[in-house]
Amino acid sequence: MFHEISDVLTNVALPKTQATITLRVIKSFEYRTERSLVLHMLNLEITTVGELKDMARQAIQTGSGWKPYRNVHLDTLKLYTKAHGAKTTNLIINMDHDDWIFDDDACTLAELGIENETEISFFNHAAYNAFKENPEIRWDIPQ
Repeated sequence: MFHEISDVLTNVALPKTQATITLRVIKSFEYRTERSLVLHMLNLEITTVGELKDMARQAIQTGSGWKPYRNVHLDTLKLYTKAHGAKTTNLIINMDHDDWIFDDDACTLAELGIENETEISFFNHAAYNAFKENPEIRWDIPQ
């Protein structure tokens, strides 16, 4: 069987009303503890930053396997990477571009340039600032 490979990039393969977004839910920057939450069929034209935060919090509170994340105060979204874009060398979050933080909860995802297959980090802003001041990784320190 021969199937033709499409030349359509994944970020434009679906309309903005049916996007798939991956949220990188970060529990600890120092220990690189994160888990991905994939949201399907998201309408980027009407979904706001605040609504995306609420959807993620609801999934974390009710989903199996999320118990270790339920006590984390998640309050900030930041662009990690777009499909076919360059990725950062940091495995947990993009430490550059603080202007990529979504600080307006009323703004729609489409207005922020979010596309299908975009990855967004969801984390505690105070923990992020502390990690930026002292970016020490602890998961590989011998005991």
